Amino acid sequence: MKIEKKEINNVKALKYFVEKDGKEIARAYVYIIKNDLHDDPYGLLEDIFVDEEVRGEGLGTDLLNQAIAGAKEAGCYKFVSTSRKSRENIHAWYKKNGFVEYGLEFRITF
Repeated sequence: MKIEKKEINNVKALKYFVEKDGKEIARAYVYIIKNDLHDDPYGLLEDIFVDEEVRGEGLGTDLLNQAIAGAKEAGCYKFVSTSRKSRENIHAWYKKNGFVEYGLEFRITF
């Protein structure tokens, strides 16, 4: 059997961000991904970041809520994010915002 390759374009990217004085101080990327397993796409949250100087002011939660709304608007059936095992404070934040711990992430770094 031969493995074949076909290029597809089933991903849409959304960037949510906040600027202050011309500097980006917070951001989040949402990737809307379609595959053959489901009729509806899923959302993947990536690179959510808030500058240390403004952490604790609610920007991260506001970004997260906008990202979730964007995934819902795109018709996603689920919304996922990953986090390193050592980031227990971030895990608690995700749980506080409605996420549940689910599965494992496996990775190869190039």
